[in-house]
Amino acid sequence: MNRRSAPHRATAAAPAADDPGRPLRPRRLTARMKLTLTYALFVVVAGAFTLAVIYLAMRFVPNYPLTAANPRDESGAPSRQEILQTLLEASGLTLLLLALVGVVGGWFIAGRVLRPLQDITRAAKRAADGSLDHRVGLSGPRDEFTDLSDTFDTMLARLQRSFDAQQRFAANASHELRTPLAINRTMLDVATADPEGQDYPRLVARLRETNQRGIEVTDALLQLSALDHSPPTTQPLDLADTAREALDLVREEAGTRGVVLSTDIHPAPAAGDGVLLRQLTLNLLHNALRHNLATGGSLTLTTGPDPAHPGRAVLSVTNTGPLLPDRVDHLTEPFLRGSGRLAEKDPARRGHGLGLAIVAGIVRAHRGDLTLAPNPGGGLTARVSLPGH
Repeated sequence: MNRRSAPHRATAAAPAADDPGRPLRPRRLTARMKLTLTYALFVVVAGAFTLAVIYLAMRFVPNYPLTAANPRDESGAPSRQEILQTLLEASGLTLLLLALVGVVGGWFIAGRVLRPLQDITRAAKRAADGSLDHRVGLSGPRDEFTDLSDTFDTMLARLQRSFDAQQRFAANASHELRTPLAINRTMLDVATADPEGQDYPRLVARLRETNQRGIEVTDALLQLSALDHSPPTTQPLDLADTAREALDLVREEAGTRGVVLSTDIHPAPAAGDGVLLRQLTLNLLHNALRHNLATGGSLTLTTGPDPAHPGRAVLSVTNTGPLLPDRVDHLTEPFLRGSGRLAEKDPARRGHGLGLAIVAGIVRAHRGDLTLAPNPGGGLTARVSLPGH
């Protein structure tokens, strides 16, 4: 663990008595004390067994008096009874010494063994207090404690990324929802200050446009929230049919933008919610159209069995466009547009930065896989793999 976290030891060791959700448990022996007593008991039992074997063996010593070689000399050899009595006294002292060694040695050994667990416990308590920027980072050979440490560090990293994403999402959502309201207020303030010099039909049209933008953002946020909390109803369907339906809905927009559509549609049986999967395909197509080349762009839609995973169905959308960085996984983050955080100036190319986020939510709800890969010549390939039926 990062040893710099040691100053938090006293705070981490304090019980969370103010946590109403934490069950109250009686205070009993600690794990270190239990290990100490177990080790001491094992040492004493092993020693007692060894001494018992010696004692029983000594009972087979012949019970006749030992005499000196010269009968006129006095024999100082003890009798068997004296030897057994001395052995019993020595055994008692030995067992007491073994018990003392077992308790002292067991205490230090248990402390050394449980030290990594104490580090993990302190880290867990810091995480419970809201600090996610630290890691346990146990060193040494791989064992149960290092595996637990690595797993806990991975969990902390994921939680930190998730919380950071949630904070950015809340900030961006607030900005996106506040923008149309601020624009409406500005236009109304201007109209109030100079009611005679206003073009009211144009004012109403602009108010309607900005209001519609706020409605669209709110609907998208509600859809994202529903995807995370309620699993979709799945049924057998063919992604080829879903792709054709979505393609018919974007042909006019593709013609307006001058984007050439091409397809390679094959049967792709899958299991899912038809409405959500059509929305998924529409979002991918709209994203591919709006982030395409200004002139001479193209878009390819394909469906069929997943060659990499038999039994699954795949749908992919490939478009031309500007060169993208090697890693594009961040594009599924809410309110992140292909050109950055700022919206397009052209209303026809403007989005809310939620299209791919909704796609990722739909794929996740269907237990599928979404892969985004930049094309070498520019543009993006979005590949969706779903379980078959």
